[in-house]
Amino acid sequence: MPHARADEPAAGWKAGVASVVVTPDESTWMAGYASRDKPAEGKAHDLFAKALAVQDAGGTRLVIVTTDLIGIPRPLRDTVVQQVRERYKLPPEGLLLNSSHTHCGPVVRIGKSALYALDDEQARRVDRYVAELQEKLVRVVGQALERLEPAQLSYTHARAGFAMNRRLPTDTGPQNSPYPEGPVDHEVPVLRVENPDGKLRAVLFGYACHNTTLAFFQYCGDYAGYAQEYFEETHPGTTALFLMGCGGDQNPYPRGTLELAKLHGRTLATAIDAALLPKPRPVRGPLRTAIAEESLDFAPPPDRAELERQAQSQNKFEKRHAEVLLEELRETGKLRTNYPYLIQAARFGDDVTLVALAGEVVVDYAHRLKR
Repeated sequence: MPHARADEPAAGWKAGVASVVVTPDESTWMAGYASRDKPAEGKAHDLFAKALAVQDAGGTRLVIVTTDLIGIPRPLRDTVVQQVRERYKLPPEGLLLNSSHTHCGPVVRIGKSALYALDDEQARRVDRYVAELQEKLVRVVGQALERLEPAQLSYTHARAGFAMNRRLPTDTGPQNSPYPEGPVDHEVPVLRVENPDGKLRAVLFGYACHNTTLAFFQYCGDYAGYAQEYFEETHPGTTALFLMGCGGDQNPYPRGTLELAKLHGRTLATAIDAALLPKPRPVRGPLRTAIAEESLDFAPPPDRAELERQAQSQNKFEKRHAEVLLEELRETGKLRTNYPYLIQAARFGDDVTLVALAGEVVVDYAHRLKR
C-alpha cells in the first residue's frame, strides 16, 4: 500500500540477495493435484528459493524468502525460523517465507498426508528432500544477509490480466470454473532495489493467481517461474523474486499447456518492465516488522465411530483423511480443534506496508487490506 512522495529521496537502506536451486535430485511425488498417480518425470526448468534481505538505517532487518514450491508446512517453517534466529540473530518477525504455490513442485510434507498416497519409498524421498530444503532455506537467508550493501528502494506497480476468479456460483454451490464476473486483483506490485548508482539489483514483485496453468509430471515454476526467468534474462545481474498474492480463488486462463505457462510468464515479466518505466517513488524508513498468531476454531470433528465408517469409504480421499485422523487419535488421544494462524506485517516508513497471511488466501482480503 504505497504512500511515497516522488520528491523525497530514500536513504540509509542496505540490501542483499541470494538464490539457491531447490529442484529435487530424485523423482518425488508432486504436490497440488491429488489425482496424480505417479512421481515426477524430469523438469521443465529448475525451481528456486530466493532471499531478499533489507536493513534500515537503524539496523532493523527483514529477509523475504520466495520459493517455487506449493507451500512451507508449519513444522518446516518453525525449524527454519529457529535456526535462522540461532545462526544470524534474526527474530521471527524479521523472516517472511512465501511460496508461489506451483502445482508442479515436489510434495513438501512432514508426517502423513491425507492428500497424497505415498508408498514407503516415496515417503522416504520426501523426508530426504525436506531435510535438504530446510538447510538450503537457512543458508540462503544467511547468504542474503552477508551480501547487505547500500541500496535504494522504490515502489511501483503495473497490471496483468490473465487471472480470473474460479468460484463460479451455481444452484448447488460454488463450482471450480471460470467466473468472469467474480472479483480479481490484477495489480502487479513491484519493490525495486537498486545500487546507489542506479543499477538495478533486484525486483520483488507479486500477483494474485494460482500457479496452475500446468498439471503435467515435470518440475516447473509455472507462470511465476517463467516470469522470473524471462525478467532475469533481459536484465542480466538482476534477481527477480515472486510473491504470491491473495490468489486462493484465482486461476490463470487460458491454461493447460507449457506454452500458456510461458505466455503468462512473459505477460507478467512485461508488466514488471512497464512498472519500471515511470519515475520511481522512493521508499523510506524506518522498517518495522511484526508477527502474530490467531487461533481459528475448526468445525466440530467427527467421532471415532464416524471416522471408522469413513475409513471404509470407496472415496479414496475421504478414506485417507479418516485414516490420518484416526492415527492422530491413537497417538494423541484427541483431535485438534483449532489452527494457529500466522499473520505478518512489514512497514517501510509510511510508504509501503506488506501484509502476509498464511494459507490460500482469497482475493477479497487483498481488496479489504488495500481499502
